[in-house]
Amino acid sequence: MALVSADSCIAELLTELHQLIKQTQEERLQSEHNLVNVQKTHEQMQTENKMRGLYTTAKADAEAECNLLQKARDKIAEIKSLLEERRIVAKIPGLYNDSKPPRKTMRRGVLMTLLQRSAMTLPLWIRKPGDKPPPLCGYSRGCAGIKHSPSKKKKKKGK
Repeated sequence: MALVSADSCIAELLTELHQLIKQTQEERLQSEHNLVNVQKTHEQMQTENKMRGLYTTAKADAEAECNLLQKARDKIAEIKSLLEERRIVAKIPGLYNDSKPPRKTMRRGVLMTLLQRSAMTLPLWIRKPGDKPPPLCGYSRGCAGIKHSPSKKKKKKGK
């Protein structure tokens, strides 16, 4: 029953995503028209005061398109999370067979496949102007006391 509700929820989200994509395409077409107007007017007049209105219109169109794309990205993330939940729920009833114990060793290819699958479920973070990265996003500043020049080679730890 949970799978049926997840399927219907995914179908609804896909229709919403389709509508957002259509709206994005309409915004893009409108933006192209405004950008062509900016370019034509710019060629005709070089005064900044008359161009300011067209630039603000073009900027507003770009921001509207960006907002629609962010909503579409959020819908995609929601769909991915529901699909992952459905995959996990479908996997739980037959977790282990009594006849076969779980494998203790896995080959590199299997591990890489598991890593790729888990990486696909990670949320996507896109920086907005002025935003700081969230913790554990892979961004860290170097220590102030340590200075590296491009010509220095770093030691590798290993055998």
